[in-house]
Amino acid sequence: MGFKKWVVKDTDRALAKQLANECEIEPILALIASGRGFTDPADLEQFFCDEPNFSDIYSLADIMHAADIVNMFIDENKKIAIFGDYDCDGVTATAILYKYLISRNAHCIYYIPDRFNEGYGMNCKAVEYLKSLGVDLIITVDNGIACAEEVDLANSLGMTVVVTDHHLPPETLPNAAAVVDPHRTDCPSEFKSICGAQVAFMLICVMEGKEPEELLNDYADILAVAIIADLMPLIYENRSIVKCGINKIKANAIVGFSALLNVSGVKISDVTAERIAFSICPRINAAGRMGSAKIAVDLLCETDMLKALKIANDIDELNTIRQQTEKTIFAEAVTKIEAENLQNDRVIVVCGENWHHGVVGIVASRICEHFGAPAIVLSRENDIAHGSGRSYDGFSLFNAVNSCKEILQKFGGHDLACGITITADYIDEFREKINIYANSQDYVPPTLTLDCKLNPQALTVDLSESLNQLKPFGFQNQVPIFGIYGVTLERITPLSNNRHLKLLFSKEKNSFQALLFAVGTDRFCFNIGDSLDLAVTVETNNYNGYESVSVQIKGIRVSKTDDDVLFYALQNYRSFVKALPYNAAVITPTREQVGEVYRYITENGVLQDKIIYNFITSLNYGKTKISLDVLEELNLIHKKYGKYFKTPNSQKTNLSNSTIYQRLIKECEK
Repeated sequence: MGFKKWVVKDTDRALAKQLANECEIEPILALIASGRGFTDPADLEQFFCDEPNFSDIYSLADIMHAADIVNMFIDENKKIAIFGDYDCDGVTATAILYKYLISRNAHCIYYIPDRFNEGYGMNCKAVEYLKSLGVDLIITVDNGIACAEEVDLANSLGMTVVVTDHHLPPETLPNAAAVVDPHRTDCPSEFKSICGAQVAFMLICVMEGKEPEELLNDYADILAVAIIADLMPLIYENRSIVKCGINKIKANAIVGFSALLNVSGVKISDVTAERIAFSICPRINAAGRMGSAKIAVDLLCETDMLKALKIANDIDELNTIRQQTEKTIFAEAVTKIEAENLQNDRVIVVCGENWHHGVVGIVASRICEHFGAPAIVLSRENDIAHGSGRSYDGFSLFNAVNSCKEILQKFGGHDLACGITITADYIDEFREKINIYANSQDYVPPTLTLDCKLNPQALTVDLSESLNQLKPFGFQNQVPIFGIYGVTLERITPLSNNRHLKLLFSKEKNSFQALLFAVGTDRFCFNIGDSLDLAVTVETNNYNGYESVSVQIKGIRVSKTDDDVLFYALQNYRSFVKALPYNAAVITPTREQVGEVYRYITENGVLQDKIIYNFITSLNYGKTKISLDVLEELNLIHKKYGKYFKTPNSQKTNLSNSTIYQRLIKECEK
């Protein structure tokens, strides 16, 4: 169970009112925007402006030199190779630059490395292969900034290299003819949060001698997909591009996107940033994860709809395989974590044999969400393990991994994600070291951030329509989440063969319905009559010409839950389990409380999560978990498939027979 600390943004309502008046926007929009940092009227007006707004592309270090080099090679009809990457940003960057160069009648090819045999970025074998094809110029997109050895090899073979990238550079830049990367320490560009496809687009603009606004409509749709897929913040020019890109897809989508939307069942008229994120982006990524990213580039460059549909169907099948593989590995990982008692680690490190490299990062993200802890998922093949990790705000996974660098073959990443390669014999030591580091840091729980609190009567179509002005939604401009506190659960209705739930709530004289997705009645932890807090989003639902508000639940908990008490008890319980210093008084239940937990469990079984929620405000998390552990140790209950059952014909016994309970009592006596 991955708990989150609910945090309501501390907004200045007087300032929000002032912004609403000055910018002539609705008060709720001003309240949300000011809570997200837009406290200056000029910035807020720019945020809502529909006109494209770009920073100075000519301020990118080396970009004019890079443009001159590429233009020269085109004019001299020299052979050019675009060296891309297998993720969505790399694929779209490759497609953008390739389509442009072909429009210039350049002698051009593209090369995408294989995720499994070559890995990320340039490699020496690929450089030698491109030389054998007679390539004169290599242009990297979405990679290259850390490829000094490969660039030196290309130079020695008589090839020229232009690097375009957006990743953090090493201390020494590669010895390329030009290196364009906004994160160069000497790069004076103002807006750094751009993806690889945007850097490629800016190179095209400089080569053409035009401003981005002049060429945006030609590439906006592909750029929008890249920005969304690579989780670039949807602010400033990124927001302008995505808004323009969505409009272009609706009005005149490239054939490849039309085909992908067709196979994913999304109407072009219904395209939003969220639908792009869940339909187009994962399918493009699936090509590189499960097969060859080359077919995704082929799709984006295709102009024949029948051919595009064939490729899109192939990619859709790969995405289905990706989903099934991800689901299987996630289930196996959860089983291993619980069997090896890793769920209480500050950083969960789980390893499986020959788990698919293409999905371990996605699985790590799901593990992080499921257990509420940073997670690293490793796939072992013979003596080597490769893996990916995911974290949440407040815990730097890069720093944690860096503390173990002496036993790693290779690693990289940032605060929220990492990739590592390690000799299999060192996995246990790595798990120990990274948790020693994590336990030396102040604990910061994962959070669920609410834009503001609402009363149920505010859940209207008018509210939903107002929020549309904040679109497109995405990273750093998330769908607004509202807190509705102290509602009573009145009715539970299963939907879609019990895959989802429709719930009816009331508060005072108001009632409303809300949808809870991916949870059936068998996994739902609350009962009719419970007093609950909800974190919800709202959108407009259109059915047969009738508009209604659709409320979707993003978080649910028992009312009056004290997060500080919850996470203090949770951390002390985990410390007890891991033999770290802990406060015994916080997690030691009385005999009566253990009996209370025992009586709540039935012969038919009760979900562990339901037991914890039932006692979360009376016993707290730690005392409830200790009660379950003690009862299980005494064989009064047993656990199966996430449920606790009373053990048939169990013998009455005394708590003094529990070593767990005795340890706690002795610690309390100290």
